[in-house]
Amino acid sequence: MPRYALQIEYDGRPFAGWQRQDGPASVQQCLEEALRRLDPGVPSIAAAGRTDAGVHATGQVAQADMSRDWDPFRLSEAVNWHLKPAPVAVTDCARVSDDWHARFSAVERRYTFRFVARRAPLTLDAGRAWRVPGPLDVDAMRAGAAHLIGLHDFTTFRASICQAKSPVKTLDEITFEAPPYPGGQDIRMHLRARSFLHNQVRSIAGTLERVGAGAWEPDRVRDALEARDRALCGPVSPPDGLCLTGVGYPDDPFGAARAE
Repeated sequence: MPRYALQIEYDGRPFAGWQRQDGPASVQQCLEEALRRLDPGVPSIAAAGRTDAGVHATGQVAQADMSRDWDPFRLSEAVNWHLKPAPVAVTDCARVSDDWHARFSAVERRYTFRFVARRAPLTLDAGRAWRVPGPLDVDAMRAGAAHLIGLHDFTTFRASICQAKSPVKTLDEITFEAPPYPGGQDIRMHLRARSFLHNQVRSIAGTLERVGAGAWEPDRVRDALEARDRALCGPVSPPDGLCLTGVGYPDDPFGAARAE
């Protein structure tokens, strides 16, 4: 069966997360139903990064095995037609080898978490950022984040229901940018790692918000990390501000397709 890589964008608010489950709608279910309107024999799809309820994506990657050859552009157009009116879109599509795997071939995941610090409620950005009422000290947040870079036991920043075999992960990068924003601050935290634990990014975001708000000193992040105690984590942020922005592979399947 020919295999295709799909780059996917979605608004996570109507969904119970990526993974198919009994009851609530999931992004996986929505995409599989669209694919099966084209090919009823499509097996269950795999993806890199199983987002939680309410989490968004601009660069999630999944794979689909079709029973016949498709031109990648025509496949993406057809899938997008059948995805309507769900807030899900295939933004790129490429033919890949049979041994390529959306999850296991990935070498990094990239997330962005967005804070908006202002008193006024969000209108256009409602559901796409975490609004906090007071100003945040971005330099203090950078100082706190610096303690998390590298190889660590992230038990403190791991959900109790996390199914990962080990809490030890390498966090390669956390950077911040703060573009202008009407009536407040728009702070975007970018994280990069080979893989993440369940709730790790939202736990980090909630903790660093406490640092930015002045409730925690930056060094308290180091102390919480070293304690390996979930009870010492800051409050877990809501999902609104979290977006899976990219998945990295040794050879970018979409870049190779565009170069042809």
